[in-house]
Amino acid sequence: MTLRIKKLNENAIIPKRATSGSAGYDLSACLSEPVTVLPGEIKKIPTGISCELVSDTDAVILIYARSSLATKHGITLANCVGVVDSDYRGEILVAVINQSDKPYTIEHGERIAQLVITPVLLPTVEEAEELSDTTRGAGGFGSTGKA
Repeated sequence: MTLRIKKLNENAIIPKRATSGSAGYDLSACLSEPVTVLPGEIKKIPTGISCELVSDTDAVILIYARSSLATKHGITLANCVGVVDSDYRGEILVAVINQSDKPYTIEHGERIAQLVITPVLLPTVEEAEELSDTTRGAGGFGSTGKA
């Protein structure tokens, strides 16, 4: 499997893993000037890159928040997890939201998210009149007994 990265901006930073045990590749902001995200505000932060996943198997690129930004500053992803479909070739933008009560300024080169590659299962979809019975049955949200 190969992850091909195209720089769309000469100042873009190629994603890399921080350690040999890191699951994700750090995505960095590619900015001409700092961007301040106000409390409750959502901003799309450019990375200056596009990518192509060359693989013999079905896989997807997922964009996750960085735990340090989320826990220390309340900066996380507006859509929880970003999905980069295998046929998308545009710039990777990271939609961040400030969940804190203080403005946060993102600087050029700051690591803002992480890119993780994972397998995708693509089953055949078929309509069914009935589904098999289980002990749980149609028990739904909150059915585990916890209040």
